Amino acid sequence: EVQLQASGGGLVQRGGSLRLSCTASGFTFDEYTIGWFRQVPGKEREGVLCTSSVDDITYSADSVKGRFTISSDSAKNMVYLQMNSLKPEDTAVYYCAAVSRRKQGMGVLCFDYIGMDYWGKGTLVTVSS
Repeated sequence: EVQLQASGGGLVQRGGSLRLSCTASGFTFDEYTIGWFRQVPGKEREGVLCTSSVDDITYSADSVKGRFTISSDSAKNMVYLQMNSLKPEDTAVYYCAAVSRRKQGMGVLCFDYIGMDYWGKGTLVTVSS
């Protein structure tokens, strides 16, 4: 059974930091790219950050550049999102999702939520002002 689980969300003050974790199981980790997305109620889900496992290109939302970084530990099947200098507008439910290398080879970007293969349950991040 494929499972993706995001964790690490919580309440933080403006300027603070959080590290989100995504635990993956049920599929071959190295055959997929796992990226981070977020969604505010009433708005479209948006890509936050991902690094393609096909060409190592990192895609980032302009709003998080210089503040958020993504990393992974293939030995643990985990992907992390380090979020620094958080702002109230970063408040959202954060999701991790996976897309296969095969689909990326056909042009699907790890940053495009429509093309993702698997989704995990989200974790809520709330940034107070």
